[in-house]
Amino acid sequence: MVHAWHDLPAYVDAEQAAFNVVIEVTKGSKVKYELDKPSGILRVDRILYSSVIYPANYGFIPQTYCDDGDPLDALVLNTEPVEPLSIVRARAIGVMRMEDSGHMDDKLIAVHIDDPEVADYTHMDQLPKHLARQIRHFFEEYKVLEHKTVVVEDFLGPEEAREILRAAVELYRREAPRLRPR
Repeated sequence: MVHAWHDLPAYVDAEQAAFNVVIEVTKGSKVKYELDKPSGILRVDRILYSSVIYPANYGFIPQTYCDDGDPLDALVLNTEPVEPLSIVRARAIGVMRMEDSGHMDDKLIAVHIDDPEVADYTHMDQLPKHLARQIRHFFEEYKVLEHKTVVVEDFLGPEEAREILRAAVELYRREAPRLRPR
């Protein structure tokens, strides 16, 4: 059986412009799925406590690892909800710097390169301002009723996003022997 975190490549192409995202949560959902690291499949983590829904498809980039102990997260903008455990080819247009319960928890903002309605976006600044406000609002509010603190620090551009992705791929490569199930 393919392990969604360990067996799929991070990058789609040699230029490292496009990357894979394994969708965990469908756009419009309140069900928070999360990678079960030992098995590589998804488990239901919780139903969101607040009256908010995910503003975009949400998932992780395979063969990445971050200081919070998880793969790198990504919000994938496209026009349709995508089923959990689907693989989407994406390109970073920015990153949302976020602190979750005292730990950095960056979220790449990406576009689905196979969706012609969003594929031409190359930078966060091209998005409707309201969409960026919705994304910020969601992450500022989605854990309030759980009494957890989330601080959205800033949105940065695609260069910073690509650097965060490169660092997460490199950290995964160093840590892979310890992370892979035995």
